[in-house]
Amino acid sequence: MKKSNFLFLSLLLFIAATLQIHCQTYAKNGMVVSSDKTSSQVGVDILKKGGNAIDAAVATAFSLAVTHPAAGNIGGGGFIVFMDNNGKVTTIDFREKAPLKASNDMYLDETGNVVDNSNHMSAKAIGVPGTVAGLYLAHRKYGKLPWAEVVQPAVEQAKNGFPFNWSLYGAAEYFTSEENRNPFMKGYFLNENEKIPEPGEWWKQPALAKTLSLIRDNGHDGFYKGETAKNIASWMKENGGLITKKDLRKYEAIERSPIKGSYKGYDIYSMPPPSSGGVALVEMMNLMELADFKTIEFNSAAHLHLVAEAMRRAFADRAEHLGDPDFNPDIPIKKLTSKSFAQKRFNEIDMHRASVSDSTKFGQIYDGESTTHLSTMDAFGNAVSLTYTLEYSYGSQMGSPQLGFIFNNEMGDFNPQPGITKNNGQIGTMPNLIAPEKRMLSSMTPTIVGKNGKPFLVIGSPGGRTIINTVFQTVLNVLEFNMRIDKAIEALKIHHQWLPDQIIYEKDLMSPDTRRILENMGHTLGTRNNMGALMGITFDPEKRLLTGASDSSQPDSGAVGY
Repeated sequence: MKKSNFLFLSLLLFIAATLQIHCQTYAKNGMVVSSDKTSSQVGVDILKKGGNAIDAAVATAFSLAVTHPAAGNIGGGGFIVFMDNNGKVTTIDFREKAPLKASNDMYLDETGNVVDNSNHMSAKAIGVPGTVAGLYLAHRKYGKLPWAEVVQPAVEQAKNGFPFNWSLYGAAEYFTSEENRNPFMKGYFLNENEKIPEPGEWWKQPALAKTLSLIRDNGHDGFYKGETAKNIASWMKENGGLITKKDLRKYEAIERSPIKGSYKGYDIYSMPPPSSGGVALVEMMNLMELADFKTIEFNSAAHLHLVAEAMRRAFADRAEHLGDPDFNPDIPIKKLTSKSFAQKRFNEIDMHRASVSDSTKFGQIYDGESTTHLSTMDAFGNAVSLTYTLEYSYGSQMGSPQLGFIFNNEMGDFNPQPGITKNNGQIGTMPNLIAPEKRMLSSMTPTIVGKNGKPFLVIGSPGGRTIINTVFQTVLNVLEFNMRIDKAIEALKIHHQWLPDQIIYEKDLMSPDTRRILENMGHTLGTRNNMGALMGITFDPEKRLLTGASDSSQPDSGAVGY
């Protein structure tokens, strides 16, 4: 490297390490990007001790269970995509399962309607958690440092405390207010003096520290057997939940082959079912590969129309075909991810007029938005993309004070009414109906893009229904439009999910002229403040340079490298 280039790179690294703002962060030896910067630092500290990307991901994920309880968890589940330094890619499925006592009509009254949103807001909405099993399996097969060493930082954070931030303070004020009648959440944020910590004060979680200590000392069995399992089962029995000690004892994470696609010389690896993310992502990227972007300007009405039409088709296919592969062995994954299928779908698109979604066909299952993502890369050339979730923000908002963590409400991701598909997006198709031990369909889309057998882009996002589309657009921004990672993350995102039949766009980021053109083409538009909270890393093999960025919509998030 020329001396001038070396000096410039050194300056960039110094600035990135000094400035505490949401911008690109540069590193040479390792990088962790997550929803909480203190947790990202935990991961980097593990890398500095000689750990690899899996070790860093596991340590960061357990740390997020302490620092980011809205979504970081040991009471939920998720997915890992892992690329090793030889270019081999695998995935770990630790999606929650329906309890053994579950049935496809468990939330319905005698008229066949869902009772009081019970599939989201009741103890019966809690699925068998998978996070601990997934992190343990990933570490056992691919980690480098001892298990106890990667779990210990989270134990220390829970036991000794960490600085309370403004996001947690806002949540604590709500959950301890008079209008909130949830007894568990009323006491969840209180310190030993029975008061909410002020921002900057240290928040300690002794019950969670004890639970994490059992996991540290006993691995998988520290959660699914013994004292913790007994307490979970007792709580479920007392509060109307379905999970038993047998459910916990039987739960196992699964290693699965990734969904693989390609885009103009890049290899795209993402999560297979029960995630719908990988199949939909590859299908949409195949459609984009057929477009002529020399004549379609970025963020023009033509560009957004094309993207929305691709989303519409992928989400229709998602609802028709995808579910837990262990219960749906005939999912046509090869067809849905093929270039020939994309050509057929592309030929159906009218570049001047919106298609019409039909509620008698297919649409989208609801996904909550209490999800978080982390990306890691190490000096050895390994990369991890990990997304996990509780469903709603703070999940079911239920838990045992003796255990210190929040249970998910993931059963709401199943189709609640067999055979009933509505314009509002509720789906009743067979592949995602409730059954004992079945994993509910997910939108989580942890993704690694490779180039010449090496990681090039590690990306993922929370956002429920929008996850697939925010990841898709970010990947497209980097690969097709050559955007640097922070710009790709911050660029306008839209969302179409077949049903409801509308384009949702991020408020204030689409021009009035573009909106009018899209409406004249037949689209219905709606807004939201932001979509997703992407956490990404790119790698330049020539410079051996890692570049990380987190979404500015997450004020506590951050990329940390060294």
